[in-house]
Amino acid sequence: MPKDGGIGASTKRREDIRFLTGRGVYTDDLNLHGQSFAVFCRSTVAHGKIVSIDTAATEAMPGVLAVFTGEDFKDVGGNPAGWLINSRDGTPMREPKRPVLAHGKVRHVGDAYAAVIAETYAQAKDAAEQLAADTVIDELPAIVDMKAAVADPSNRVHDEIPDNLCFDWGWIEDNRAAVDEVFKSAPHVTTLELVNNRLVPNAMEPRASIGEYFPGTGDYKLTTTSQNPHLTRLLIAAFVMGIPENKLQVVAPDVGGGFGSKIYHYGEEAVVLAAAKKLKRPVRWTAERSESFLSDAHGRDHVTKIELACEKDGTFLAFRTETLANVGAYLSNFSTATPTFLHGTLMAGPYKVPKVYVNVKTVFTNTAPVDAYRGAGRPEATFSLERVIDKMCRELGLDQFEVRRKNFITPDMYPYTTPVGLVYDTGNYHATLDKALEMTDLAGFEARAAESKARGKLRGLGLSTWIEACGIAPSNLVGVLGSRVGLYDAATVRVNATGNISVMTGAHSHGQGHETVFAQIVAEKLGVDANSVEIVHGDTAKIPFGMGSYGSRSLAVCGSAIDRAMGKIIAKGKKIAAHMLEAAEGDIEFKDGTFSVAGTDKAKTFGEIAFSAYVPHNYPLETLEPGLEETAFYDPGNFTYPAGAYLCEVEVDPDTGKVQVVAFHCADDFGNIMNPLIVEGQVHGGVGQGIGQALCENTTYDENGQLTSASFMDYAMPRADDVPFYDVDYSCQTPCTHNPLGVKGCGEAGAIGSPPAVVNAVIDALHRGGYDHVTHIDMPVSPARVWAAMQKH
Repeated sequence: MPKDGGIGASTKRREDIRFLTGRGVYTDDLNLHGQSFAVFCRSTVAHGKIVSIDTAATEAMPGVLAVFTGEDFKDVGGNPAGWLINSRDGTPMREPKRPVLAHGKVRHVGDAYAAVIAETYAQAKDAAEQLAADTVIDELPAIVDMKAAVADPSNRVHDEIPDNLCFDWGWIEDNRAAVDEVFKSAPHVTTLELVNNRLVPNAMEPRASIGEYFPGTGDYKLTTTSQNPHLTRLLIAAFVMGIPENKLQVVAPDVGGGFGSKIYHYGEEAVVLAAAKKLKRPVRWTAERSESFLSDAHGRDHVTKIELACEKDGTFLAFRTETLANVGAYLSNFSTATPTFLHGTLMAGPYKVPKVYVNVKTVFTNTAPVDAYRGAGRPEATFSLERVIDKMCRELGLDQFEVRRKNFITPDMYPYTTPVGLVYDTGNYHATLDKALEMTDLAGFEARAAESKARGKLRGLGLSTWIEACGIAPSNLVGVLGSRVGLYDAATVRVNATGNISVMTGAHSHGQGHETVFAQIVAEKLGVDANSVEIVHGDTAKIPFGMGSYGSRSLAVCGSAIDRAMGKIIAKGKKIAAHMLEAAEGDIEFKDGTFSVAGTDKAKTFGEIAFSAYVPHNYPLETLEPGLEETAFYDPGNFTYPAGAYLCEVEVDPDTGKVQVVAFHCADDFGNIMNPLIVEGQVHGGVGQGIGQALCENTTYDENGQLTSASFMDYAMPRADDVPFYDVDYSCQTPCTHNPLGVKGCGEAGAIGSPPAVVNAVIDALHRGGYDHVTHIDMPVSPARVWAAMQKH
């Protein structure tokens, strides 16, 4: 059994106390002396030429302090993409400038072209409406549909890009001819065209920023809703505003969810800083929900043709895909990595398929930018694979479970190099599938289906077996693949003189439970009470440089940095203890918070060693510096590869097409588990979002580029009655072999494995009801879509 508060204990999240009692501090909670308010003017057309912006009447309105337009930022840098991706022919990607405020043209509804700063929010709001009335924008034809944008590029999102393509990428290009040959001679080929629907992240807390400038020192401070404060500082300083990085402090206080949408730097952050400098007073902005729908980075939005070549017995020979990936009007920070290296490299799944080729064309359109959203590329890959496998099994009359078993990589094959360039270090996919089937009670399914039929419902069972690459790394590899940054992380462990511990981490917590889990790890390794450990994060002035929280990397990467720093603490503690106990350093043992001389009862507690380090009356000063504080950086040697098997049961009402998820079983392999309670919560949240994508969430634009799903009246978020009570198991643990904690990551798993399980279950239900002609329904599998598919023969 795990120790109280140590690794493996289901400790409740201690940060929840302040959240549940209303004592959390979010960006919008902060009120500063002399603050002013910003409101942004946003385009109401998807594509247009800015003819004029007359600021005179606005500047004369009560309370107005300043008006900024794109003209004020035309000479500063643009927000860059974080990854440089080459096309198949070796040509670099097209990277149009993403301005702080639109200049010359607006390129999507919601594109900010001006900002008004006033004494009060109401005054700023009124003035922004006046400025919008005094702005002339000539509307141009909008480019919304990706296929049309590629087929007829006479209309351009960016004038300098003639074909509306950012790049035409192939992975692995050298495999292409060999894959084509396999398909020419394959005994069976299954083809499926599908859509991975665009999503709006919809974090509970909208984006917000406060800019401050201190004339006496020339320092800036940005308080903002960020998953990645150091990256935000780096981008603003080096690429956008051109200020020394050490002159900008970025603080991310409590953040109410992100799901990827708060990784990136947005132009509003630069505007409030520039305005604060001009006005010599704080400038604050908080998005309205309508702004969030229009301007936060959206997720997914792929149109894919996937082909599976196989033997008649279902043995996989090759996968081949062609995907159009929407990047929207501008490139966001991770937008080029998401449809390529986070998607294409997972197109082998957990299977020993010999050949894979992936082609991705990224397309500019007059829509909001698209970037990483929970899972980021991995859900898109898994959905394509698991849907085409399900379709193949039906075409050949094969058992969906046995086909996957036949094609799984087996435990004796690790480390396993996939045909798309990844090296899986460990796993046991048969075990997770067996566990999922045990949880599902497969033998009882027919009885459950009969009971559903008696109530006029069609019951179906859907399977998804998935794998993801997370803990994004290592730096030398991602550098070769086009990353502009390293993907290491860092931690500082400071043991204070009285023995309590401060841990400064580069990973930001916005729902993951870092303050609890990181403290558990420290408590376990140093033998101290977890309540004596403080986790400090989110402030670039306090923490070492780190790359933030996304891609299920926090524990595997930053947690490993913490582990390394504690190793240094223990090593120094042994030197101090050896001096104090008059023993050789090699004879000192450390266990359960005590340094002792092996084979004797001579010992010193961790607290005594810490006190001696800061009050060095009996201390080896000639060989050892005082103090007990260590910093460590960790750059992982490989990705981590969590995997699992998900089984979903649905009921379909044949009269209305309504789908109800009635059971959901998750068998996951996350490696070593630090806190089971938090792991379960992460899986629950991910599955909820995956069910939302599968059944109800959908972002839609009309032919003029107007967002027609721009509020919760039109964008269907999953509610409590849309999801079942989940059944979660994580007992099939194959520890990661290349990080000291043996962990793999769990935050995105639910969103990756659940959508195909739901859709496969719906297709299964329809087939059981005699609707054999229905082979696929695009997400969201809404009642209208299901009913319409049932009527087509």
